[in-house]
Amino acid sequence: MNPSSRPLTRRAVALGLAALGCALSAPAALAQGGFPAKPITFVVPYPAGGANDMLGRLIGQKMGEALGATVIIDNKPGAGAMLGANAVAKAAPDGHTVLVGGLATHAASPHLMKADYDPLKDFEAVGLLGQAPIIVITSNESPLRSLKDIAEIAKKKPGEMMYGSSGNGSPLHLAGELFDAINGSQMTHVPYKGGNAHIIDLIGGRVPVIFDTATNSMPLIRSGKVRPLAVSMPQRLPDLPNVPTFAESGFPSFQFTAWYGLFVPAKTPKDVVAKLSGALQTALKQPEVVEKLRGVGVSPAGGEAAELARLVPQEHERIGRLIKQANIKAD
Repeated sequence: MNPSSRPLTRRAVALGLAALGCALSAPAALAQGGFPAKPITFVVPYPAGGANDMLGRLIGQKMGEALGATVIIDNKPGAGAMLGANAVAKAAPDGHTVLVGGLATHAASPHLMKADYDPLKDFEAVGLLGQAPIIVITSNESPLRSLKDIAEIAKKKPGEMMYGSSGNGSPLHLAGELFDAINGSQMTHVPYKGGNAHIIDLIGGRVPVIFDTATNSMPLIRSGKVRPLAVSMPQRLPDLPNVPTFAESGFPSFQFTAWYGLFVPAKTPKDVVAKLSGALQTALKQPEVVEKLRGVGVSPAGGEAAELARLVPQEHERIGRLIKQANIKAD
């Protein structure tokens, strides 16, 4: 044997052991610091320009800053927000595809149409963004002055009180049906095919009332185009101190909000979910974010995954029961 081969063999063994050590430690390194490994895509299941899109872009930007990652917004509207939700449910469970979901994707639409995903099993909850209450609005010239006025007419004259919405199964429609169920009345639902046609008809006096979401109604109220009658929150909104709550108006059991949350595909590693949730909580504590959310009528939540995980099955069951009882069908 060539004497010079002995040092070479030892050196080779040392290098081999070093390489093996690096290989064994790689999974641990990836688990601790490998996420995010590429840009994160936020799927917004609505068209660009609306409240959901704004929430996705705002939160996505702030979470990206907290994670040191680039966030890309991908608008995937369609099928009652289920098109975008299904895309996330089928995505790789690595935390790089996030759904900006909520009431439609996880509680309402799956009961109205056939869903290609299971809202309770195909996602991991990242955290609750916030909730937008229902605000009952009417035209400035309307004789309706309170929620009790609506309740009395709806009860005494079945079918005469009309309320508009952006479509069958929308939060506006569901809120109206819930109010009917609690009031023991029968209003006439007037669905519109999206857009702002229902608002135009409300302002013009052709539809007397709308159970609208705060995200849509707050700009109208601030501009003086409509008159608010009641808000579905435990306390009065700071921006609407003179508008009573449903409880103050005699309907304490009316509980309904449009809620928003972040989801990732099921089987996403827990440490990745925890990183995303932590970034969301950081974003929701920023004064700029709080101000912008409240500016569009959204009351910020804490961003904890457990809070959203508890809410989803409750809302899925409650909204499903309401849809069945009211015999609501998709457009």
